[in-house]
Amino acid sequence: MNGKIVGAFILMTALAAGIALYVFQVYAFYEPVEASGNADVQMTLLASNQPEVILYENFEAIDAESSPIRYRACFTTTMSQPLLTETYKPYDKAVPNVAPGWFDCFNADEIGAALSSGEALAFLGTENIHYGIDRVIAVMPDGRGFAWHQINPCGETVFDGDPAPAGCPPQPEG
Repeated sequence: MNGKIVGAFILMTALAAGIALYVFQVYAFYEPVEASGNADVQMTLLASNQPEVILYENFEAIDAESSPIRYRACFTTTMSQPLLTETYKPYDKAVPNVAPGWFDCFNADEIGAALSSGEALAFLGTENIHYGIDRVIAVMPDGRGFAWHQINPCGETVFDGDPAPAGCPPQPEG
């Protein structure tokens, strides 16, 4: 009988730990990002290589301090894909990160498929928004837009413990 009590205790402890881990990963660390109304969505200009605010509406975003790549955002824009392509820097190898299921405006599978088929276009939002992390913007033909943070080649190398490759900005202290 004593073994059943110990086994039940271990099982209940594991179940509680699993539930807590799930809640922390999916809900606890994310917080809504308050829209500023004037600089929430920026893309890097081809001409100056500097980020510029684009026309956008219906902005909603989440972020977490626990990781620089937890940022996700959704918005709409009236700017056409041809105009965006002529004005802003494209982003190669854009891969959207999966958002929590409750942030239902951001579907990484749908965005990824649209990027793969060429239906959606990806642009550099802000390079090195955090060291080694770029903000990527994807825009669908219907004007729906999405933003997320993605590790760039400098970040991939440095985060693996290797020295930064040529052309990367200096690493921040600490």
